Amino acid sequence: MREPVAVLGVDGGALSARAGAFLAGATLVVGGTRHLSTVNGIPASAELLPLGNVESALTRIRAHPGRTVVLASGDPGFFGILRAIRRAALPCVVEPAISSVALAFARLGLPWDDAVVVSAHGTTGERALRRAVNACRAHSTVAVLTGPGAGPDELAAALPGRRLVVASRLGHPDERVGEYPDAADWPAPTVVLALPPRLDNTARAGAAFYERVPIVSEAGWLAGAPAAPDRWALPESAFEHRDSMITKAEIRALVLARLGPRTGDLVWDVGAGSGSVAVECARFGAAAVAVDRDADAYSPIVHNAAVYGVEVDVVIDTAPACLERLPDPDAVFVGGGGLDVLAACAARRPARLVAAFAAVERVGPALAAMTAAGYAAEGTQLQANRLSPLPDGTHRLAAVNPVTVLWGVLS
Repeated sequence: MREPVAVLGVDGGALSARAGAFLAGATLVVGGTRHLSTVNGIPASAELLPLGNVESALTRIRAHPGRTVVLASGDPGFFGILRAIRRAALPCVVEPAISSVALAFARLGLPWDDAVVVSAHGTTGERALRRAVNACRAHSTVAVLTGPGAGPDELAAALPGRRLVVASRLGHPDERVGEYPDAADWPAPTVVLALPPRLDNTARAGAAFYERVPIVSEAGWLAGAPAAPDRWALPESAFEHRDSMITKAEIRALVLARLGPRTGDLVWDVGAGSGSVAVECARFGAAAVAVDRDADAYSPIVHNAAVYGVEVDVVIDTAPACLERLPDPDAVFVGGGGLDVLAACAARRPARLVAAFAAVERVGPALAAMTAAGYAAEGTQLQANRLSPLPDGTHRLAAVNPVTVLWGVLS
């Protein structure tokens, strides 16, 4: 039976006695180039294998008959190499160091049991950045393990007005921690902390404005992202609204099912009214933007977001023109506006597009517009009959106005 692979965490400090003992007997040491060149105690006779392609390294580890040590940054079990080693069914022992996320918050003297942690490390492309940015939009405290194309500059460009703290080369002699953009460059590896926004981040321009509604989280019982909501498609009475400007609960249930909000997504709620759809999407962990042309919609949306402890960005402006400056969505609900609004939303190519119509004349043209835009579109008309008490204790059925819901996914 082969000896377990020793996976040792490195944080720039001295190795623990246990880690040092593992390393002293190693005949194969695998790790990043900087670890192989800076960690003390590597036997001179040991084979050194720079960690580039993970699968190639695992193949070499499997074939090695002696003691293998893998050097990894921080805690190898936290977005680290340990997952790949376990997936390869290699027996292992682990001696972790302090994770870079824990160290970053410690440098600021901040608790982080309420922080959401996302990783863009080891992945490339626009999707890695987009998911990290959307997590920052949806949650008040987020740590981002950066990667190519998703570093401090890219995050700052996508999150204007957000307070970002960058921790660069933690545990090394040239470590630097500061608020972006205090330095011209931040040598890798970096961790970016997106912290609650400052109070002066609101930008208003005439009657139209965009504002982030900050929510300050409190300590709870679950670390990181909040638990899934205990219920959804909440009754209209659960939201502040005006003149019945709210998507009815039965309609909202289907809308939420077709939008599929989740952490890492950005959802637009266009023609938001009370913001009930945006708020419920945020309760599932998605970033949410509520758009409405009526300035009177602002107060109910802010109130409802605060009641449920979620973050919602509020845009008071006229669609479709205002949509041009919004970040690309993963899902869109069109609850108000004409076909030009629906077409403008479809043009941004969200993966999921949902619209609701009270007027039957709009259904056919809307379905055609979604199909022409490349969506596999479907629809259904919903009409609920709610139990309503009568004076003698019996009940009647009270009809709710029928609404047609259309939805589509990119085909």
